[in-house]
Amino acid sequence: SCISLCAFLIISFFLPPPQPALETTEIYVDEEIDQDIFDINEALGLDLFEGDIKLDGMQERNSIIGDNYRWPHVIPYVLDDSLEMNAKGLILKAFEQYRLKTCIDFKPWEGEKNYIFVFKGSGCWSSVGNRQQGLQQLSIGANCDKIAVIQHEFLHALGFWHEQSRSDRDDYVSIIWDRIQPGKDHNFKKYDDKTSDFLNVPYDYTSVMHYSKNAFRNGTEPTIVTNIPDFIDVIGQRMDFSDYDVQKLNRLYNCSSSLSFMDTCSFELENICGMIQSSEDNSEWQHLSRVPAGPHTDHTNMGECEDSGYFMHFNTSAGAEGSTAILESRILYPKRGFQCLQFYFYNSGHESDRLYVWVREYTSAHPNGTLRLIEEIRGSPATYWQLHHVPLNVTSKFRVVFQGRRGSGLSNGGLSIDDINLSETQCPHHVWHIRNFTHLLNASVSGAAEIIYSPPFYSSTGYAFQVSLHVNGSTDNQFNLETHLYLISGANDDQLQWPCAWQQATIILLDQHPDIRQRMSNQRSITTDPLKLSDSSTYFWDRPDKVGSIASFPNGTTFMRGPGSGIKAFLTYQRLRSRDFIKDDGVYILLTMEDISHLLSTQPSVSPTFVTHTSKIEVPDFCPDNPCANDGVCIIVDREPVCRCPAGDNWWYMGEKCERKGSTQENIIIAVSSTITVFVVMLIVTITTAVCLKKKYSQRKENGENLTLEE
Repeated sequence: SCISLCAFLIISFFLPPPQPALETTEIYVDEEIDQDIFDINEALGLDLFEGDIKLDGMQERNSIIGDNYRWPHVIPYVLDDSLEMNAKGLILKAFEQYRLKTCIDFKPWEGEKNYIFVFKGSGCWSSVGNRQQGLQQLSIGANCDKIAVIQHEFLHALGFWHEQSRSDRDDYVSIIWDRIQPGKDHNFKKYDDKTSDFLNVPYDYTSVMHYSKNAFRNGTEPTIVTNIPDFIDVIGQRMDFSDYDVQKLNRLYNCSSSLSFMDTCSFELENICGMIQSSEDNSEWQHLSRVPAGPHTDHTNMGECEDSGYFMHFNTSAGAEGSTAILESRILYPKRGFQCLQFYFYNSGHESDRLYVWVREYTSAHPNGTLRLIEEIRGSPATYWQLHHVPLNVTSKFRVVFQGRRGSGLSNGGLSIDDINLSETQCPHHVWHIRNFTHLLNASVSGAAEIIYSPPFYSSTGYAFQVSLHVNGSTDNQFNLETHLYLISGANDDQLQWPCAWQQATIILLDQHPDIRQRMSNQRSITTDPLKLSDSSTYFWDRPDKVGSIASFPNGTTFMRGPGSGIKAFLTYQRLRSRDFIKDDGVYILLTMEDISHLLSTQPSVSPTFVTHTSKIEVPDFCPDNPCANDGVCIIVDREPVCRCPAGDNWWYMGEKCERKGSTQENIIIAVSSTITVFVVMLIVTITTAVCLKKKYSQRKENGENLTLEE
């Protein structure tokens, strides 16, 4: 049966005038500790299979085997309104990582038979594979709003178990059984190779699906010890997909390419990635490994690999003023209409030298292509590689064109480019480059109060903000990077809405691997909630000149800095050194603040399965607290909670709260029992009737004989 519900959501609130704060306050979105998925679920008292896997009544451990449990390459989903706003934004960002690295895509549900229903349940958990049961739940509960946690749970939904459950795991890790909590041993069982397929991919210490060393421990000692000691602090990472995670997913779903990736080039090969030197210039780009005036190494290898490490260089120390060199990419075919070009740039020439980024677009009207200038890059010479992002908005086939132009000044070097990546993703809005980072790590006293503040930045909607980094953590959380977000007073404050509503700030510590598909950057997000209070009368995200305190920039200019929202366990030192976060003795923090208020309501309004020409069926509202047992879904009908019970091919739950289970086997038994009972009853009735009729006939016969004698 189909149920049509019309939901009208009216949000009205009145904000009392806030009082100025005497000093800024600090809050932490991670509750000041580094909680893994299993820590979160354990604290909630959840007893899930392997810590975060929901099993239905019929599921066995071999569910990854068989095409029946695969999803289509485009997976329908619903984001329930119960989700926290920060989680909603991060789920969409996680989808972008799937698109960048695999052929898996996601689309809002439009009535497809099977779909993933993402909601704020208790903890972080998912089923494994496509259960073929229609609505399939995936919970992103409180404190689960980390992009790698979301990737982890969706990998379960796509068909993957945990890495340390592989049949060959004993060759790589040792399980210390006497350190495991009582009753949790089953979480460390492994599969045999007949029931779980690791797709001919080597064991992966860096997998986002691997338990951490302390999973389910009963004390302070690790439960998992890596057979190669160097990986003991690597297992359990929650930053991003590993290379092998991506390989396995692409093999499982037969992906030959990823959706939003377009090109990458580190110029290590002589064919320079199919790029061409143009005939429209009077100079050339050179394929070099060093330049006397700089750079002395490429950016890819930083001189660490002998006989390798190349980049492209335009020499501006020779030639006439205005001479140019043009380097063009191969022809590229866009799908989405927006792209992000990322590359590293080294200027050892003169400040009058210029680098121009163009696109050559091919259309039916201009089959030979037309040039469109995208960005001019200028600046003083520097002794280090600098990261640049250039947004493109191309809809027809095109080439990327790098044009170097010699300026009027005296140059000893030139312009160099390296590690180019092009993808159909959004560029970050801002880049914060922190140089001499190794010195900062070594020089600062652990737990010291010194904080590095970023320059001021503006969001896409005009809010001014700033980010801080505690290089050596805090007194009670040493050997961690800690970061904070602040709203600061800006030029647009009089025209903006206050308190600041639903602006999501994303902070990414960039893994500087040359191939964007193989990066494992560390990413966290903080979203401004306009109703959040610092105290009983002060709104946390109100105007900085009302709730903040006086601060100053390095040049002495004063401004107002609002209270900070922080992530105490942003990244450990071990993980910081496990990837290319520090390169050329610098780190890059990518920053974006964007409006996500459109995600306040994400329920689909129509299901095409139930659409007629005269009506449309809306998806029902779901209960804030689920009273239904056995994974039933609670919806609101006539303002009352009603349980919709799960069902499979040959089983189902029933009852007011889905408390009773039925099955085809039980029905057969009941039907057979009923048939036998009816047969026995009918047999008794038949025999009784026959006896009664016979007795009655005998009496009539006897009476008849007596009557004859009397006559």
